[in-house]
Amino acid sequence: MKHRNLALFALFFAMLNFGSAAQLEVGATAPTLTATTDTGASIDLAEVYAGHAYTLVYFYPKADTPGCTKQGCSLRDSYEDLTAQGVAVIGVSYDTVENQSAFKDKYQLPFTLIADTDKSVAKAFGSNGMMMASRSAFLVHEGKVVYADHKGSTTEQANDILGFLAK
Repeated sequence: MKHRNLALFALFFAMLNFGSAAQLEVGATAPTLTATTDTGASIDLAEVYAGHAYTLVYFYPKADTPGCTKQGCSLRDSYEDLTAQGVAVIGVSYDTVENQSAFKDKYQLPFTLIADTDKSVAKAFGSNGMMMASRSAFLVHEGKVVYADHKGSTTEQANDILGFLAK
C-alpha cells in the first residue's frame, strides 16, 4: 500500500510538470514573443528588453495565493530600488486577464503581469508545468539571461535581484 501511494504521488507530480522544457540557464538568449497583459493589451518582450537595462521576468503558480502574493509584494516593496537600477519587472502566471488585474489591484503591484493562459511564455522560458507555471525568475540584459533562479524566492525575490545587481 505504501509503495502504491508513493507511485501515485510520483505520477501526480510528473503530470504537473508534463511537457516542461528545460528552464533557461545563464547565457541563454531570452525569448522574444508577444503576450497579453493584465489590462488585455499586448506586450512585446523584445521591446521591453530593448527599452530597459534589465528586465526581470518572474513566474508564479497562481495569483492571490500566499507564496505568490509574498513574491509579488517583495518586488512591489522594492520597486523603486529595482527601477533605479534600470529593471523592468514582469510577472507571469497562467491566470486570466481578469484574475491578473484583480491580483494587481488588490496588492497595488506597480508592474505588468502577463496572463499566460496559452502557456507560451512559460514554455519559452521552461517554467511551464501542466497545471501551473513553475516559480522562477530570470533577469535579462541585452537580450541574454544573466541571472536564473529556478526555484523563485518568495519574500526575498527583490533582495535576490538587488544583491545580484550589486555584484
